[in-house]
Amino acid sequence: MLYLVHMQVHIPHGTDAAFADALKAEEKAFSQKLQREGKWRHLWRVAGEYANYSVFDVESNDELHALLCALPLFPFMKISVTPLAQHPSAIEPN
Repeated sequence: MLYLVHMQVHIPHGTDAAFADALKAEEKAFSQKLQREGKWRHLWRVAGEYANYSVFDVESNDELHALLCALPLFPFMKISVTPLAQHPSAIEPN
């Protein structure tokens, strides 16, 4: 199942810089692992924001929820999820 996920990160001002840097490094490693596994298929930065749009390819709503909750920056994120379906005019299946 494909999902479009919009993530906006809001790390509070005054958060210890070393702590924030460690979280960001963990986030990068985890996201790259999921990308290599094919679960996180696309990742785009939103210009001018600490945000991204991503496409996940997972088996279920529950799997997506578990992956998102496991993100190290999850406590600092606002996330919106849109389930995607094949469009009948698409040349190739997704």
